[in-house]
Amino acid sequence: MFRGVRGATTVTANTEEAIVTATEELLAKIIEVNQIQPDTVASVFISTTEDVTAAFPAKAMRKFEGWTYVPVMCMREIPVPNSLKMCIRVMMHVNTNQNQKDIFHVYLNEAKVLRPDLDNSLAL
Repeated sequence: MFRGVRGATTVTANTEEAIVTATEELLAKIIEVNQIQPDTVASVFISTTEDVTAAFPAKAMRKFEGWTYVPVMCMREIPVPNSLKMCIRVMMHVNTNQNQKDIFHVYLNEAKVLRPDLDNSLAL
């Protein structure tokens, strides 16, 4: 069965270094706490708010050994008024036998406000 594994983070600057570093941190934590192997991943969608434009966050995925062939796509979030700025969101589609409630969704930095109901801080 496929499950969606969510995560989000924010950056403090619209620079390639900030975007890639923050995305790498987020992906590493999602992979770690959910014990995800690249062969179980169907695809990864990464979105950014309209103020994150200096680099493709998917570049961070290529830093992980074994993840070369995992399909990754970047896209832009819809610009909802008063929404969180400088935000990078991830949706990883993983083949797993885990129940939905046992998936750990990871929210870092200012993105913690997006889903306080999914506070999985005990896993982090």
